[in-house]
Amino acid sequence: MRAAVRHSALCSAAGSLLLTALTAAPARGTTVDPGTAERRGVAVAAQRAAAAGIRFGACPEAEDLPGGLRCGTVTVPLDYARPDGRRIELAVSRVRATGKDPANARRAVPRQGALVYNPGGPGASGLYFPLIGMVPRWKRLAAAYDLVGYAPRGVAPSAPLSCQDPKRFFKGPRPAPEQPSAALKRERAAEAEAYARGCAERTGDALRHYHSPNNARDLEVIRAALGERRLTFMGASYGTYFGALYAELFPGRVRRMVFDSVVNPDPERVWYRNNLEQSAAFEHRWRDLRKWIAAHDDVYGLGDTPREVAENYRRASALLAQRPAGGTVGPSQLQGAFLKAGYYDEHWPHRARALSAYLKGDPEPLVELAGPHPEAARGAENSSAVYTAVECNDAPWPTEFEVWDRDNTRLARRAPFETWDNVWTNLPCAYWKAPRQHPLDVRTAPGELPPVLILAAERDAATPYEGAVELRRRLAGSVLVTERDAGTHGVAGGPNACVNRHLEAYLLEGRLPARDASCAPRPAPVPAPED
Repeated sequence: MRAAVRHSALCSAAGSLLLTALTAAPARGTTVDPGTAERRGVAVAAQRAAAAGIRFGACPEAEDLPGGLRCGTVTVPLDYARPDGRRIELAVSRVRATGKDPANARRAVPRQGALVYNPGGPGASGLYFPLIGMVPRWKRLAAAYDLVGYAPRGVAPSAPLSCQDPKRFFKGPRPAPEQPSAALKRERAAEAEAYARGCAERTGDALRHYHSPNNARDLEVIRAALGERRLTFMGASYGTYFGALYAELFPGRVRRMVFDSVVNPDPERVWYRNNLEQSAAFEHRWRDLRKWIAAHDDVYGLGDTPREVAENYRRASALLAQRPAGGTVGPSQLQGAFLKAGYYDEHWPHRARALSAYLKGDPEPLVELAGPHPEAARGAENSSAVYTAVECNDAPWPTEFEVWDRDNTRLARRAPFETWDNVWTNLPCAYWKAPRQHPLDVRTAPGELPPVLILAAERDAATPYEGAVELRRRLAGSVLVTERDAGTHGVAGGPNACVNRHLEAYLLEGRLPARDASCAPRPAPVPAPED
């Protein structure tokens, strides 16, 4: 489930899939039992963390950041079944609650504790999240809460993972056919197998300990280190998945939880089927984008129907196959740039402008948008390594390429836009060397968990809406707020005032709607004409 890695305010319909059974070898699997050694290890680690606390000081390499951001570390076991064994440090950041009402500077606001945030991924860092308190629409929350972010295990600088030399991470111009040839499939399968081998060779036996149940356990240790009796947590995208695991493992430690853009927690869908459903959903989002571009043909000149926009996109892809823009942007890079636009409406104007300029003879906007940025290679490689390790470790995957080929060939006939790109991203899991987890069946009974708030956009493709409905069903007493007819991934604290009213009412007052509610969509993006 390749999900976005940043929060929307700062800067995870499929049809009936006839899928074959997963063929991961059960002998390599390990069952997560919340009543065994790991639970005892969490108790030991949390007790130690509570005693040690967090010594917050200047943030490494970021001393000049505004907003009072301070950083520290929390020590956690690499393996919770062996709390006295190897330990790793997680980087944590915080901005103290201001205590000032933004509407009345003379009025003091009582502190409600720490609000811990995770932006998703897997592989994203939340270290800079506390700076969001400087954004006007977050000031009421920043008045009442210490805003706390952190880099999860594996994400630099928290015991960072790596699967290959970052200098080799960005590939040159590549094809992106809707139905790849047998030769291309063999090439990409060999790359995936080599990548999985690299993860194992670079990390060794420790690789098995980078997974979602341990991310949930780490969250419990962070809670203890912060001195919080109960956890207030907001997770976006993938953050909703291990947040749900936390709710299952530690329901009595929950104060308030917000799940924003929800990964479907059904164990039968983690992660292979979730990725198939994501690919299907992106086809609808791709049409939404083309429809918007067509409505602004007077600005971009890419056609006044979605079909004409698609034809111009294919024309650009064919030209790039013959001669990559700037020597770096081929069809795959073009597809990647437009795939990101499926996550966020705000990207639409810039993608349309770059495509329009390219077809009019100016490749520079497209090169700037879609070309590799070598300075970002180390961070991108680390993020990819964590994403791969967590998803491959979390659950069984098909171990025969024939299964992937059959399921995705069928899917690509009706949803070609993202399908094969999603395969290449996740295919290392077919060749993974570490043991697989068996996903927890998240379910809480009435009264077991405090009421939680679930937020979702109706047309979100990264984490299709059905996931929010499923989590709502599994967490007794939860309430779902839907942004209707909208598809931006990550809705909390964004431009939708209705969503933000529900968010603030819950986090500041503990108040939820009496039943599931909905909000009108956010405003459509404004076209960006050529310079």
